[in-house]
Amino acid sequence: MKKIESKKIAELKHRSRRGSIKEGMFATVKGSFFDTYISPFALAINSSSSLIAMISSITGLLGPLSQSSSSRLMEKYSRKKIVVTAVLWECLSILPIILIAFLFYKGILTSFLPLTLLITFSLYVIFANLAGPAWFSWMGDIIDDEYRGRWFAKRNLILGFISVILAISASFFLDFFKSKNWTMFGFMILFFIAFVGRMISREIFKKQYEPKIELKDGYYFSFTQFLLKAPTNNFGRFTIFRALISFAGSIFAPFLAVYLLKDLNLSYTLYMIITFSGTIFSLIVMELWGKFADEYGNYKTMALTSIALPIIPILWMLNKSPIYLIIVPSLVSGIAWAGFNLAAGNFVYDNVSVPRRGLVISYYNLLSGIGVFLGAGLGAILVKVITIQIINPLIIIFFISAILRLIVILVWIPKLKEVRATNHFNGREAFKNIILKQAKPTIIEGIYELISIKKYFW
Repeated sequence: MKKIESKKIAELKHRSRRGSIKEGMFATVKGSFFDTYISPFALAINSSSSLIAMISSITGLLGPLSQSSSSRLMEKYSRKKIVVTAVLWECLSILPIILIAFLFYKGILTSFLPLTLLITFSLYVIFANLAGPAWFSWMGDIIDDEYRGRWFAKRNLILGFISVILAISASFFLDFFKSKNWTMFGFMILFFIAFVGRMISREIFKKQYEPKIELKDGYYFSFTQFLLKAPTNNFGRFTIFRALISFAGSIFAPFLAVYLLKDLNLSYTLYMIITFSGTIFSLIVMELWGKFADEYGNYKTMALTSIALPIIPILWMLNKSPIYLIIVPSLVSGIAWAGFNLAAGNFVYDNVSVPRRGLVISYYNLLSGIGVFLGAGLGAILVKVITIQIINPLIIIFFISAILRLIVILVWIPKLKEVRATNHFNGREAFKNIILKQAKPTIIEGIYELISIKKYFW
């Protein structure tokens, strides 16, 4: 009887994993048509550079704050119910931003619309993040430990590929509407399609299997308790490290769109090609990083990829040629962040017990959000106070970000350690095993997954 029940649960988990990829495809429509274009939209309605930085700053904090408040909802409600309800409100919060585009087109209250966008997008971020802890905990229960890296790599590959196609297609769409002086209509259409895509993903969530979770007495601890103990344990130190990386990166990240669209005066199409070329490079290596992490550990993956992080802001400054921007900074960024983000996400699963995953990921994201808030806030201040005439203030901001990333990595990476059993790492052997032996079959596997996307709909 137990064998039959175990087999049934295994089948339900398998279907749920497939459903998660299918759901992610439609969620990617929202990400590609809405999240990706919020900064270009802010520029299109005449938002200042400092206000765009404030969008990243405030929303970067509000999202994790909403997660920290929602993590305890799992004590009263099922994870599925939390996710389904939060996604509904997330969808509804897109509609006021469509209204902002319409008002700008009509010339109504245009001077107030940038600030209105900041407020309404902040509400969207709150709702979009409410489901985070419940979803993270849910996924942890349907994905087995031994192949978690490869599974998330496969999911990221499929969703990343769809994201690139959709976002670049949207850039052609927007450039066409811009040529007809219908830019706002272009944004309205994209944002409405994003709304529909996320609503479909919500319907898929309703059909997924959710294992029961038991939250025993004593599982909960406050954010203050978490902070006090953070320097004394491996996961706490990792959380501090990740928050500081977010701080250093967010000093420059909000201004990349400003630099490419405003300072270099690139079209939406070129902007998206440059932005998503990094994603393309990350897709090529994603499954290789997944296999590397499964074999040698998430810590080693983070340690290796973090070496490249400080030079990324500097690479954006060295040449203004679109060809250079597509190939050099995007290549380094895509390869490094693919491995780093994959390993960082899985490092949480390795270090946290099942009942506490939802709670701890909310605290982890809250600290990272504080880093984003402070970093983007500092960037907003710097762009106003740096008034050197002979050099673009954004160049100085990019350089400051690079220096801070280097300091954080040198100080904090040695403080972390791997907690699960992995193979001994030898650089030459790892190169032979992962790159020479597995690169070709892994890329073929990735191509096969992309070709057979339709299987997730049957």
